[in-house]
Amino acid sequence: MSELLVADAEGVRRITMNRPEKRNALTSGMYSAMADALREAAKRQAIRAILVTGGPECFTAGNEMADFRARSQGAARAPSPARDFLEALRECPKPVVAAVAGVAVGVGVTMLLHCDLVYAAESARFSLPFVDLGLCPEGGSSLLLSQRAGALLANELLMLGETFDATTALRAGIVNAAMPNGAVLAAAEEKARILAAKPPVALGVAKSLIRRAEAARLAEQMDEEFARFDALLHGPEVAEALAAFSEKRRPDFSRFLPKEG
Repeated sequence: MSELLVADAEGVRRITMNRPEKRNALTSGMYSAMADALREAAKRQAIRAILVTGGPECFTAGNEMADFRARSQGAARAPSPARDFLEALRECPKPVVAAVAGVAVGVGVTMLLHCDLVYAAESARFSLPFVDLGLCPEGGSSLLLSQRAGALLANELLMLGETFDATTALRAGIVNAAMPNGAVLAAAEEKARILAAKPPVALGVAKSLIRRAEAARLAEQMDEEFARFDALLHGPEVAEALAAFSEKRRPDFSRFLPKEG
């Protein structure tokens, strides 16, 4: 069974994360396949809009922990498939709609900040647990979330890393609307079809103008985030967080406190 499903119909490319037994946790291969699907869609005139979903039960539990562990033990500054995917999403000239059901964790929330329209089930649950893993926000989330949610709510979501509901996601500017669980996928598909029927050149210009003012700043912020993320990924706090996860215990970060004096 393919871990990523790509289907084109009525001018819409539907990209479905399809690893339900792992709550759609994203592997390096899935990141690369999604980046390819986005870039290929950008070149095809017949594709006028893109829909990203994890299906009716789950969006994504975030990065596959085994991949995190492998990257943390590998060479620093190694190419990041997650970064390549997020950059492909950021640069996509065509409108991208997301349908969120179940959980959206880590990069599963970050990617939503780069979509043009996002619809969530009322039961959806979101979290940004980067700090708890010994990491920092990535993919422009430290900039985009503070812009949309305001500094105080962004602090709460990015620093505490606690799970939050669709109502909070709406308040934070992560989603456009929260709706009954069984309606979200159909609603997002309908919005994607509406976008696909609009004048493509005018729609593309509108998207580029909406994003133009922050484009350079966002690219710079993403570069800074990913540089710091990579450095932290190879640091001792991530090693402790991953060991605790594997051993099913609470992590102990007390020995990493800076020495006084």
